[in-house]
Amino acid sequence: MKIAMWSGPRNLSTALMYSFAARADCAVWDEPFYSAYLAETGIGHPMREEVIAAGISDPAKVAAHCIGSNPDAKPLWYQKHMTMHMVPSFDRGFLRHLTNAFLIRHPARVVESYSKKRESPSLADLGFLQQAELFDQVADMTGSAPPVVSAESIRHDPRGALSRLCAALNIPFTDAMLGWPPGPKSYDGVWAPHWYNAVHASTGFGDPEGPLPALEADGQRLVEAAWPAYSRLATLAI
Repeated sequence: MKIAMWSGPRNLSTALMYSFAARADCAVWDEPFYSAYLAETGIGHPMREEVIAAGISDPAKVAAHCIGSNPDAKPLWYQKHMTMHMVPSFDRGFLRHLTNAFLIRHPARVVESYSKKRESPSLADLGFLQQAELFDQVADMTGSAPPVVSAESIRHDPRGALSRLCAALNIPFTDAMLGWPPGPKSYDGVWAPHWYNAVHASTGFGDPEGPLPALEADGQRLVEAAWPAYSRLATLAI
């Protein structure tokens, strides 16, 4: 099985990748389309040139790898995908050959977290609109709505949320998913030194978060713009 988990940035996505990597039966791939996204859009990101050089910049080749043989012949292959990486020019037909799922997080928390790593984000940088579009495309391709899980539910009750997610994916839950060793991982993307400081210090999912952050006017406008796409998927969360 090839599991494609689609989220925006700062959605607990790396921690969830670590959780699946802790399974003995699962290989992982960190943001397969990142190089292709940067090469196609010309957008400026931290470590841009290193990311492009380290990855596959041809989106057709990335898609072919995504549906190819699982690494090390493992039964499961978890692919951590960013929704904003799927720019309109990329063919999305490969999605029908994957088991797709969607990871969401409240826009206010995403805006606050992302802004600490990259100043003045745009709505497109945060992936909410692209996530809703991809969700609809997968549902149309497969004839059923793919599972949606929230970062908040995972932090509130990791065992319960992951058990529900595994059930939705038709795979068994294992306690190994609840923890991982600290520090960088061999499967981290080359961009990890900029983005993964907090998760490298972790050995499991953090405690539930407190009240929503207070944002400046620009951040609040991003939340309001993202809200319709986010809230529609939030109503479907397992």
